[in-house]
Amino acid sequence: MAQALKETNFHFPHQKKMYRGKVRDVYFIGDQHLAMVASDRISAFDCILPKGIPYKGQVLNQLAARFLHETIDIVPNWLEATPDPNVAVGRMCDPIKVEMVIRGYVSGHAWREYRQGKRVLCGVTMPDGLRESDPFPEPIITPATKADEGHDEDISREEIIAQGIVPEEIYVQLEDITRKLFARGTEIAAKRGLILVDTKYEFGLDADGTIRLIDEIHTPDSSRYFYADTYAENQEKGIAQKQLSKEFVRQWLISNGFQGLEGQEMPEMPNEFVETVSNRYIELYEKITGEKFIKADTAHINARVESNLADWVLSNVGS
Repeated sequence: MAQALKETNFHFPHQKKMYRGKVRDVYFIGDQHLAMVASDRISAFDCILPKGIPYKGQVLNQLAARFLHETIDIVPNWLEATPDPNVAVGRMCDPIKVEMVIRGYVSGHAWREYRQGKRVLCGVTMPDGLRESDPFPEPIITPATKADEGHDEDISREEIIAQGIVPEEIYVQLEDITRKLFARGTEIAAKRGLILVDTKYEFGLDADGTIRLIDEIHTPDSSRYFYADTYAENQEKGIAQKQLSKEFVRQWLISNGFQGLEGQEMPEMPNEFVETVSNRYIELYEKITGEKFIKADTAHINARVESNLADWVLSNVGS
């Protein structure tokens, strides 16, 4: 099995600090740049699973870079370069502490809430009579607070503004940008025979106060996709939709008695399932881009990433 990039501990010239998130290791370089190393860690229910998924970080990084480029006409973003298949570097922004989640279909978390009888999610009313994976009459925005640690929490637009998490004039812009990004993502997915079911966007403010799209966009970690050609038939027959997302990992965990709740023990994925997960990530890349995924050399993956990122730092920030 290919080597997975579990974590990094690099030290570069002008490095101010380093932060390890659930999936990405973030390096703050100088006063204006940060580098995101997309590891092969995988999280579900806000917990990091013990084993890494080979090529997952490369898939996420390359898809995110592609979609950031394809949406630059809608909103500026933070990205400046991708010096390694697993690395993105760009402009430092002050993160807005809200994830803008948008859902076109009742699936995943929305369905788990819906089937328990809940009809209001993040202040948005969901109509009665929906089956799992049915479309909403129009996409709904269901924000979540962005937690530094632990679980993100559902929150309504009204609560965000009342608590002063985001000023109303900024939040209104975030909603507008979110709907435009989702429409673009839906169009791109449709051309590749996919349905963009739901996704999340994260934003920040740069030094000039400009709203910028940060982090990833339309990747299998941040988004859910269905296959368009079998969608209608599966809905009619009540068959679960085949998903190109990490929802199947969540379902595997649920079937093994784990949902991130207190007292539950996380099961360890067998190597065969790890390989399956890796192949599903690669499948999404190839399906949504229409291009063959080129596997980067993983024999000495930490050294490769460190060398490529160091070269970028020396060339762009100084020795």
